[in-house]
Formats: sequence, C-alpha cells, structure tokens
Amino acid sequence: MTASSLTEAPAATIPTETIPTAIAPSPFTLQSPQFLVRTESPLGRLELTADTESILTLHIERAFSLPHDDLPERSNAVLDEAVRQLSEYFAGERTEFDLPLRMVGTAFQRDIWQQLQRVGWGEYVSYGELGLAAGRPGSGRAVGGAVGANPIPIIVGCHRVLASNNKITGYSGGNGIPTKVWLLDHESIGHL
Repeated sequence: MTASSLTEAPAATIPTETIPTAIAPSPFTLQSPQFLVRTESPLGRLELTADTESILTLHIERAFSLPHDDLPERSNAVLDEAVRQLSEYFAGERTEFDLPLRMVGTAFQRDIWQQLQRVGWGEYVSYGELGLAAGRPGSGRAVGGAVGANPIPIIVGCHRVLASNNKITGYSGGNGIPTKVWLLDHESIGHL
C-alpha cells in the first residue's frame, strides 16, 4: 500500500488531528454509492463502490447476492483500476494493491485497519499482535470486531489475521471461512 497525502478530519466525525487519506471518513454511504462496479472472481462476484477519488467498499458475493444488486453499474477510473488490480491478484500476478482507499469507521477501527494494511502478501498476524501493533495491547476481541468490519476486504487483507495458534476463527466476507481459506491458500499462508 502506498502512502497517501494527509487531510484534515471533520470535527464532527473524528478528532481534529490529521489522518492518512486511506482511513479518512467519507460522505458516501453504502445506501447511495456514487460509483459502483461488479466483477467476477474465483470467489464469486465482487462489488466495489467508490467516490470520485477513492475505493469505499468491496463486497464478496454471499448466497448469490450483493448489497447493491438492484442498482445499475456506473464505473470510473478508480474502479476500473481496482478491477484490473484485483484480476492480477487472482491470477497470481500482483502481491500488493496500489489504490486510493477511504475507510469509514471508528478511531479504533481505523487504527486497526491502518496496521492491517502493513501485513503483506503471504504474511499473517494474530489478533493480539495486530492490537499490539496499533498500540492497543490486550484488545484481541475488539480487534476481531474491527477486522470483521473491514469495508474493503482482499485489498485490505483481513483474511491474513489468524488466531494465535494459526487457526481460522472466522471471516465476514463472502461465504465466511471457505472464502478465507481460499484467500490464505492463494497466498500460501499456512493455517490450521
């Protein structure tokens, strides 16, 4: 993941200190995406939403359904590039993403997602290690909640988080654990 420029955070949403654009709040919600595209993948259909500058969400098809199946697609350059990079990832030709992201969440969630972006292809981290890296020792359970709320899975590799014994404890994207197992195997990450 490449570094992003800094932006001033709105006082009503989060503290007024500057934060990386990759984890800045967005005025757009899942209910009204400005841009939307769907693409096929080995995991089923993927649905990505974006504003004019950044990826906002990525959903993996679950039970033949996506959140915005009823809306028409409207792509832009950001989404076109995301689809290209995801295709390369699934073909084994890309090991990191270079996309502008705007992740909406609590300050704690954003701290966890920022650390999660540092875990690369073929690497994994435990929930406790992720909390420690974010300066939140002893917060493994809360870290699990933040990981599960990741709005941009695959690109922000929440599948790379395992229990401290390398066991898979869950996955909120797609079809759950089978989706996580596929992603771990794709990156040759050992697990139990």
